[in-house]
Amino acid sequence: MLSPAVDIALVCAVAVLTIAAVGALGFRLSRSQRDLGSDAEQATYATLHTASLASAHLRAGLSPAGARKASRHLRDLLDCDTLVITDASAVLAWDGSVNDTPFRRQRLLSAAALVLESGRTRAFRGAALRALGLGGGELLVSPLAVNGQTVGTVAVFAPTVRAGLVRAANEVAAWLATQVELAELDASRAQLMEAEVRALRAQISPHFIYNSLNAIASYINTDPARARELVVEFADFTRYSFRRHGNFTTIAQELESVDRYLLLERARFGERLKVALQIAPEVLGTVIPFLSLQPLVENSVRHGLETKDGQGRITIAAVDAGADAVITIEDNGVGMDPEYLRSVLAGHADGDHVGLRNVDVRLRQVYGDSHGLVIDTAPGAGTLITMRVPKSQPENRPTNA
Repeated sequence: MLSPAVDIALVCAVAVLTIAAVGALGFRLSRSQRDLGSDAEQATYATLHTASLASAHLRAGLSPAGARKASRHLRDLLDCDTLVITDASAVLAWDGSVNDTPFRRQRLLSAAALVLESGRTRAFRGAALRALGLGGGELLVSPLAVNGQTVGTVAVFAPTVRAGLVRAANEVAAWLATQVELAELDASRAQLMEAEVRALRAQISPHFIYNSLNAIASYINTDPARARELVVEFADFTRYSFRRHGNFTTIAQELESVDRYLLLERARFGERLKVALQIAPEVLGTVIPFLSLQPLVENSVRHGLETKDGQGRITIAAVDAGADAVITIEDNGVGMDPEYLRSVLAGHADGDHVGLRNVDVRLRQVYGDSHGLVIDTAPGAGTLITMRVPKSQPENRPTNA
């Protein structure tokens, strides 16, 4: 049996250890809490995170499917009973405790119509709410204004509509309108790119087509096998160039089209045209805008070599440059005046070099101004065109030719 003194010592030791353990746990918890930031910082993070979750469903604009998924997160932002999103004529999303029925939808659209007409936020309480046949608390409807036009509403059911909820609902409606504007901007950008691709297709030189067909015809009697080969290459080239969908391809696919183009041109130029390729295998899968290399190579052939005496040389290179793939197209042709080139790239000059501007504009639209074409040239000095594109582009998907 232990003495009383030893018992007291053991009890004190256990108490000290317990206090130390609790203190250590409290310290760790308080430190963890500090690592997460203050209450205000945590609230800010939670709000931004919720908005980020909602925005992911609005990338395609204000569609019913996107609105339904986003409404859950937007209701969390407002901490309201029920949130409804409408466009100018229909309910797109209804999320919350207030039952969604055909009658309620019809009456809610009547309230939304008043806001769509005035463009101003309205609160419906008491008699005004009962007149709509919508009971249970109060209703707030905020306009959804996109590019200065009211295209929909954000409606909120709450026990009481207070000033804070009005401000918050208006902010959510403004944020939602911004997401819709961004989606429309992305759609407009895609449409613009498609229009520019169509313009490039239209600019595929009738002169080239005429000369290619003439070259093919010249082999029909003397070398039928060669003529058949050229017909197949011509068909494959036109099939790729005039495909109906997809704004992006890969360096490998684009080089295949360039190879067919040069094969047809060599049938015409013969030994006058020499081509060298220096392609790093690791960049072949890099995504690039559709029809971005062929116009540059055609520019070298038509404007650099066609009027040049003697042999013409074109060197096409693609190398790995860290985060980017760098593609160069160099010819020993007649070159051009740098001032005229600047005028062409600025859109101030019409002429046969518009393919250069088209490719330059599309590169800047997709990757930013720092990724525009870099062109070194001078009369009689040939031309060197450099294109730099990011190797990682998860947002841009190539289309199989």
